[in-house]
Amino acid sequence: MQSKEDINFSAPAWLSRAVFYEIYPPSFCDSNGDGIGDLAGILARLDYIQSLGCNAIWLNPCWDSPFEDGGYDVSDFYKVAPRYGSNTDLQKLIKECHRRGMKIILDLVPGHTSNRHPWFQKSAKVGKNKYSNWYIWTDSVWRGTGCQKLETIRGFGQRDGAYVSNYFHFQPALNYGFARPAPDKPWQLPMDHPDVRAVHQELRKIMAFWLKRGVDGFRVDMASSLIKGEGSEEAVVKFWQDVRAWLQQEYPESILVAEWSDPKTAINAGFHNDFLIHFGVEAYTYLFRAEPQRDIHESLNRGSSFFDRKGRGDIRKFLDVYLDHYRSTKGRGFISIPSGNHDIGRLSMGRTSRDLKVIWAFLMTMPGVPYIYYGDEIGLRQVKCGGKEGGFGRTGARTPMQWDDSMNAGFSTAASKHLYLPQDKSANRPTIAAQLVGKKSLLNWVKALIALRSSHPALSAEGSFKPVFAEKGCYPFAYLRESGDEKILIAVNPSACPVEADFRVPGAGQAVSKLMGHGECYRNGSSFHLKLPAISAFLCKLS
Repeated sequence: MQSKEDINFSAPAWLSRAVFYEIYPPSFCDSNGDGIGDLAGILARLDYIQSLGCNAIWLNPCWDSPFEDGGYDVSDFYKVAPRYGSNTDLQKLIKECHRRGMKIILDLVPGHTSNRHPWFQKSAKVGKNKYSNWYIWTDSVWRGTGCQKLETIRGFGQRDGAYVSNYFHFQPALNYGFARPAPDKPWQLPMDHPDVRAVHQELRKIMAFWLKRGVDGFRVDMASSLIKGEGSEEAVVKFWQDVRAWLQQEYPESILVAEWSDPKTAINAGFHNDFLIHFGVEAYTYLFRAEPQRDIHESLNRGSSFFDRKGRGDIRKFLDVYLDHYRSTKGRGFISIPSGNHDIGRLSMGRTSRDLKVIWAFLMTMPGVPYIYYGDEIGLRQVKCGGKEGGFGRTGARTPMQWDDSMNAGFSTAASKHLYLPQDKSANRPTIAAQLVGKKSLLNWVKALIALRSSHPALSAEGSFKPVFAEKGCYPFAYLRESGDEKILIAVNPSACPVEADFRVPGAGQAVSKLMGHGECYRNGSSFHLKLPAISAFLCKLS
């Protein structure tokens, strides 16, 4: 396997300054009154995204699809889903983003397709054809894979075989090969088999198609899942290293963002950026609850997340894991801790605006690249609704954006019964319009944090990170961000009790200049003394 020293890990300069905004297309803004968000709606709302301070967009799948899994079941990688518009509409959006100095990345789903994709329909035929080996089929409908990690679906079409599905039954796994094919299973093809290589090349063809049309990169769904069988962990790293080398040569200003949740592995594999989220490396759930599948009261009673006003969390459970990955990847790629995403319960669950402001102070001042899930900046709530398009328990975090107090909160002119998903019906539901004029609103707090981050090198993706007070089972959490001579201290106290702490900062002078928040910090002999009220955050400059 190629070592990290052999790879050019240089990233485009724009990435270190990026603040991403994630958009779930059917829920953002409906321009034509059919109840479903679309690309023209996103285009019409770029002013808002830019005013927030975001300079990059991550667009969830917009490809043609039967939408049995929210678009993560693709039926044509080269065509925009008609419900969102056309390829021309997407290119208009890309062009307008670039005109504004903004970047846009698309969701790439390389591991599987819909079972309605023409490739799979042909693969399922009895006779041998170009696509027969593009998916993983056993050699008999009566035999499975013999591996618990590879789930099979039997009886699809007339082909005598069971196909491997990646997640739901309608998502057949594309065949990227087996790292070590079993001699007694001839259907397990090696990675260098011509048919497998054809799938590899098709992936690059798809990427190139959109990169040539101006896309700035891809967030890669289930990035670690492509290679199968024993030895797949090393093989999939090598696979993505090869893709990165190609991308670096052909499209050096584009990026790869992994859904891996194992930054050490993903960044070694050539990704510019990986998320710490609710699966993979266990760290995110020590900060926030992230279990939309569970009843909210059950989730609340699981306790022990650090950002909980009960004050029963332990920052070390998160930090020890985070620091291991941070030190291993520093200078080679970025770790992102998103506010949420389409698979995670809303950050606002069980929290007040005051609670959320403390969390946002943390999210917008940590190293790496920030990602804001649409609506989190106003505290959009989890809505209890039935599953739709494969969302199941995740559906409640995918409801339409709330823009103002007009019909359907400004999302759509359609009758409410025709909306993609039901909205929050509460009289006090948060809206962008109301929070824009509220001086102490969550939205304006988030905007101020983004502006602060953008104006201070120490708070950039690359600024150094050092915890200065992070005691097991204790509050607050305080850390230092540095770049050159600039030193910025961030302290967060999510608990409902006031707290104090003493710490040292080598090289810091006497002066403490408040930047944002509530609290007090002053030099006390050779140490600094910090005081924070209940549920508060404090940012200051040390010099």
